[in-house]
Amino acid sequence: MDLGLGGRTALVTGAFRGTGAGIAEVLAAEGATVLVQEHEPGPAAPVVATLTAAGGVAHAVTGDVRTEAGTAALVAAVRAVVPRVDVVVNNYGVPEGSDWDDSDTASWHGSYEHNVVSAVRVTQAFLPDMRAAGWGRVVFVSTIGATRPGDRLPEYYAAKGALPSVTVSLAKHLAGTGITVNCVSPGVIATAEVVAGAAERLRARGAPADADAVEAEILRRMGNPTGRVPHPTDIGRVVAFLVSEPAWHCNGLHLRVDGGATEVVT
Repeated sequence: MDLGLGGRTALVTGAFRGTGAGIAEVLAAEGATVLVQEHEPGPAAPVVATLTAAGGVAHAVTGDVRTEAGTAALVAAVRAVVPRVDVVVNNYGVPEGSDWDDSDTASWHGSYEHNVVSAVRVTQAFLPDMRAAGWGRVVFVSTIGATRPGDRLPEYYAAKGALPSVTVSLAKHLAGTGITVNCVSPGVIATAEVVAGAAERLRARGAPADADAVEAEILRRMGNPTGRVPHPTDIGRVVAFLVSEPAWHCNGLHLRVDGGATEVVT
């Protein structure tokens, strides 16, 4: 299937590592020019090098989306390398917070600022490009915790839980513009950090830490009916379809990409 991403430009926040890097990899392979956002210069360089070595087109763009000034710097960095942005993937987020006993006003505001307002800032900055083109795609990356929150990090789950609502509201606001807005909520992902943590637990028990054992250890804590753990590029393929031309009718969706772990009907 031709996703129609050749000639499109996609900005992926937090793409200097983990899930964001996987999303960037898939979009670049599909022909999009990928902008790899980083908060400060440096972390995005290895990702950009990998994408370009594979034949893709990618640029590092620097700006801290957690602040107004940083977002303005990001916009300037983007304008320095491309004339417009067609796709915004709001991947950046941080599982910060504490618990119900220790959380306070600052921790609640901080988590909302970093996981919701940062994404809204970036989206608002580039919607004019999409409106002018009559075509655009916005994706918010949440978590299955938006549907099935834990008792710890309540600030984080509440913030991520706001993103599906933001998605539906913005999709309605942009009716008839050619811009679609969707939300993806992954479950556990085999990022470098998750894999390293599982391997460390296995070694601490004196158990082998080969790839199969690591996957089994991850699933022991966070299983799903598929019996598999997705890699960042697996999430990237879902995002790539949502921002594609064939997915023009997918709008206002909240997709739980978790292998069925959420166990809900809707």
